Amino acid sequence: MNRSSDPSSPHYAIAPNAQRLLWAGFMAILAAGVGFSVRGASVLEEWSKAFGFTQTELGGITGGGLIGFGVIIIISSFLAESIGFSRLMLFAFLVHFLSAVITLAAPAVYSAAGKDATFWCLFVGMFMFAIGNGVCEAVVNPLVATLFPNNKTHYLNILHAGWPAGLIVGGVASIFMADRFSWQVQISLFLVPVILYGVMIFGQKMPATEASSSGLSFGQILLQFGSPLLLFLLVIHAMVGYVELGTDSWIARITGSILNETTGRWLFVYTSTLMFALRFVAGPIVHKISPLGLLFVSAILAVVGLYTLGGVSTTAMALGALTIYGLGKTFFWPTMLAVVSERYPKGGAVTLGMVGGIGMLSAGLLGGPGIGFKQDKFASEKLAEISPATFDRYKAAKENQFLVFKTNGLDGAKVSTLSDGGEKLAGEIAILKESDATDDNLTKLDEWWQGAREYSTDDKEPVTQATLHGSRMALKLTAIVPAVMAVCYLLLIIYFKSIGGYKALTIEGEQATGGIEGPMEA
Repeated sequence: MNRSSDPSSPHYAIAPNAQRLLWAGFMAILAAGVGFSVRGASVLEEWSKAFGFTQTELGGITGGGLIGFGVIIIISSFLAESIGFSRLMLFAFLVHFLSAVITLAAPAVYSAAGKDATFWCLFVGMFMFAIGNGVCEAVVNPLVATLFPNNKTHYLNILHAGWPAGLIVGGVASIFMADRFSWQVQISLFLVPVILYGVMIFGQKMPATEASSSGLSFGQILLQFGSPLLLFLLVIHAMVGYVELGTDSWIARITGSILNETTGRWLFVYTSTLMFALRFVAGPIVHKISPLGLLFVSAILAVVGLYTLGGVSTTAMALGALTIYGLGKTFFWPTMLAVVSERYPKGGAVTLGMVGGIGMLSAGLLGGPGIGFKQDKFASEKLAEISPATFDRYKAAKENQFLVFKTNGLDGAKVSTLSDGGEKLAGEIAILKESDATDDNLTKLDEWWQGAREYSTDDKEPVTQATLHGSRMALKLTAIVPAVMAVCYLLLIIYFKSIGGYKALTIEGEQATGGIEGPMEA
């Protein structure tokens, strides 16, 4: 993996600081992974308990972050072609800090303005966090593709090993910190890799994109989107965003509801560790079966893993299903980026940014909210079926909506109060009385609990059963998405076989034979 000065070497790099920039990019993506993991592993649950959010509302908050991620990737990819990588990375560094300030203000907002205002506070905080992540993503993908022109799949997979590395750090930290530190401390962990990547990029020169270094105009870059093949790849990557990031938003909580919370977190760490290790060996695999062959096999494994996971009942069964799912999802994102970069080098940062942006938008608009909605829908329908009276006590105050579908989910604060027998609520009410403070939301919850407590023994089993049913059904239905992806990849394999096989192209559209030197920017 050392830099080579030989233009024919698979490890050829166009700049002497290529490795430093690669690992700075790795840290930037790791920062996004840490924040994402901490939220999914423990912070979402804390927000549900503290602020009374339903699963759909939590999905909306996380989805807001992914939506912002996607929009900013697309915008920043155009800026990368005009103002260069260095300025964008500095901007990302600053915005990451602002996101922490806004998110950490949520408890104060809740006390002053209630649940709805808190939702928007967290939504905006996640959106700001996503701006930093999106700018980084828009920079590091074309940067690494430019630095290592002969082996894009390999190095983009190494770059994106930063994502599961962040999931591991965040997951392990949340396991050991959940009962010892507040969610505010946990969610601030992402600032550590942010500082690291800031130090690593300080004073470094970065190359221009392949398109810019070849003198291509924006018009010539945008002409790439007239290709039906590129548009088809964008549609596929939208499904990648749904099945990978959308599922990752929920997987620890879902497996936790099927088994137990701690086991769910450790299984999430295990899957992330598997992904981290495998992304370092993508290059040799691709040399044997091609990028599209790797993606096709990955999609099949993801189908089997997700559907099987929806039916597990023991840790051993979950471990097996998650291993299959982990093998499946590992190569999706970076290999799709490599395919687009190899087939459309004239698109430079813009085509890569559009692919990443579409994936994130899909995860934010469809994946996170959609999987949360499925849990709400099937859990509430199950509870209404087996115990209508219990459903009436635990349903949320208003309906949730996803696209054209509506359902009345379960109130997260009420379910949490039931699960611990009102212990946490009693402690919070005691603190309120001692401090002579007021909290209308907490008071309303306590008033509700005074009436619901006498039924809690009978309510606990049907609520648990309904929640479990919602989690299982969400996973099984999500397996449809990689099934469609597998069909798409098979069609691409057939198409390329009909035109002589898959080949990586240079700016001139010929099979890649060497590196592309580009000017350096300050």
